[in-house]
Amino acid sequence: MSENTPLLSVVIPLLDESGNVLPLIEEISAALRNYTHVGAAFEIVCVDDGSTDTTAAEVLEARQAHPHVRLIKHQKRLGMSAAIRNGIRRARATWVMTIDGDRQNDPADAPRLLDLGWMKGRDNKILVAGIRVNRRDTAGKRIASRMANKVRKFLLHDNCPDTGCSLKLFPRDSYLELPFFNGLHRFMPALLKHYGHECIFTPVNDRPREHGASKSDFLGRAVRGAYDLLGVIWLIRHTSEPLRGEEIT
Repeated sequence: MSENTPLLSVVIPLLDESGNVLPLIEEISAALRNYTHVGAAFEIVCVDDGSTDTTAAEVLEARQAHPHVRLIKHQKRLGMSAAIRNGIRRARATWVMTIDGDRQNDPADAPRLLDLGWMKGRDNKILVAGIRVNRRDTAGKRIASRMANKVRKFLLHDNCPDTGCSLKLFPRDSYLELPFFNGLHRFMPALLKHYGHECIFTPVNDRPREHGASKSDFLGRAVRGAYDLLGVIWLIRHTSEPLRGEEIT
């Protein structure tokens, strides 16, 4: 690893998040610079998923003060899973943290995820996932999320009470070995656990949205989630842990 290679890549999927971009990048940068084990050795990879507002322009503006910020832009909307995937593919660090672009995840929780993920070293197969407490979403969204989580936990046995929380930490290579599909970000605990990873869940803060509007489509997401759930059950039954092999010289 070269001196210029970051220790951590923070990937942020963005869709019409004007007003959230600048303060979020400031918060992330402050939280990580004050964390002893990262300091300045991080990058922020923003993925604009076909926004029609000033999201991309605000990322470029933020880059003037924060050269560690990078921008990946989709010409059309591809969805959150694709945005996360493309950000991680271009990430340069061996560890990745994902965080939502609406500022409801609190960057102040990032150091605790890093402590949990790196406490046994940085070569382990670990997923650290945030569990939102004191949810600030609408009652309808909380109820729908709670029901979906119960069904998923019962069928997949992933023991994750809140797979919809975007604040997660994991090795880049582990993620890229997962089979890709739309909705993958919601099934990472189940798949990584099946493929031999330790999954650690920790409470994180949940904040109210201050700018923009939620992109959630409850009914559509429920239908897509049901299909995805069946697909993940099939994957778990028909695939085994990816083995990278060892080069013999």
